[in-house]
Amino acid sequence: MSNFHGAFPLNAGNDIPAVGLGTWQSEPEKVASAVKHAVAVGYRHIDCAAIYGQESVVGQALSEVDVPRQALHITSKLWNTKHRPEDVAGALDQTLKDLRLGYLDLYLMHWPCAFQHGGELFPTDPATGEVIKEDVDFCDTWRAMEDLLNSGKVRAIGVANFSIKNLRKLLATARVVPAVNQVELHPYMPQNELLAFCRQQGIHVTAYSPLGSSGAPILEEPVIKAVAAKHQCSPAQVLLNWATSRGTSVLPKSVTLSRIEENFKEVALDENDLNAIAQISTRQRYCYAPWMDGLFTDA
Repeated sequence: MSNFHGAFPLNAGNDIPAVGLGTWQSEPEKVASAVKHAVAVGYRHIDCAAIYGQESVVGQALSEVDVPRQALHITSKLWNTKHRPEDVAGALDQTLKDLRLGYLDLYLMHWPCAFQHGGELFPTDPATGEVIKEDVDFCDTWRAMEDLLNSGKVRAIGVANFSIKNLRKLLATARVVPAVNQVELHPYMPQNELLAFCRQQGIHVTAYSPLGSSGAPILEEPVIKAVAAKHQCSPAQVLLNWATSRGTSVLPKSVTLSRIEENFKEVALDENDLNAIAQISTRQRYCYAPWMDGLFTDA
């Protein structure tokens, strides 16, 4: 059952809109108009992150939209260089300052790994070219995030890019169950087992990169194109409506105004469509870098 223009309940007591605007890899000079246009056509969720490098631009845009703050859902994320518990509150404060907001609806731990503390976002060993990691247990980072809930500066907290293995570890000591796990999710990476586990734990799943990557072959997938032809819609619309039909919220990203509108149109997929898409056997992860090795395995 699709809930495309609605919202999904979170375990924190608030809701998350089914469709949001992703801002990852969006050029800062174009993201402001994208945010304003998205809100104008009905989007109510804007997904941000400190690492994206344009929260101040998004904040300026949000200050200019003709929609009350309480009608919007704003998500941001804690970057890997700020995993030390003593750094978490300050990282949130910087994000709120950049976004010109008094609170976030959702604050996520962006990755279950810590980078070396310091000014560099990707601290790199000059000898090996590898990212320098730091031995900070994400359970300790999570405890600091739990403390943020008492500050009034966040309505809900969650994680991103967590495998079942890492979720089990987190839940073993957590006082607060994550409201959300935001992960790469599309028919080439359907995350069936992870989705089932999160449902059991009361954790909502949000899909990023729902169309794959730019120029991704998933938009040329014959099954997706056939469903699109049947409904006289675009392959992208099929992919987004497939995601919400599975109970996941979804974050298409675009700075093209016409595509922002196209991505917000509901298409009533039926059981035959969903079953056909479920039969797709290709498996491909698009979001990957060497420092992510081991993060996605459940062994």
